[in-house]
Amino acid sequence: MTESPAVVAAIEAELRLLDPAVRSSAELIGELLHPEFTEFGSSGRHWDRHSIIVALTSHDAPAARPVTTTGMRGVELAPHLVLLTFDTEYKGVWAHRSSLWMLTGGNWLLYFHQGTVFTPEEP
Repeated sequence: MTESPAVVAAIEAELRLLDPAVRSSAELIGELLHPEFTEFGSSGRHWDRHSIIVALTSHDAPAARPVTTTGMRGVELAPHLVLLTFDTEYKGVWAHRSSLWMLTGGNWLLYFHQGTVFTPEEP
């Protein structure tokens, strides 16, 4: 099944946001987050746009490391709205993730994100 251009664009934006070089730059992160961005993190914390940028780019933040993603898929909910779901592994912690991307001013911006920690099942 071929993904729509909107889904492809949202996946590309999500992967950019997970890039350590982007995650360490307030300017680059800001280019990908909607002004009304909100997140329920895998830690249980509620984040807004400002607080997540500060946390990711503060001098005492841990050095950005690659985040492993699996099973990323998307669905176009409306002409300017894409839902992505996927799993991540970061420093041995696994999380189910969902991201809502909104086409705003010609750019795909992350509007909402949620992470839920889980333990992978043994094969």
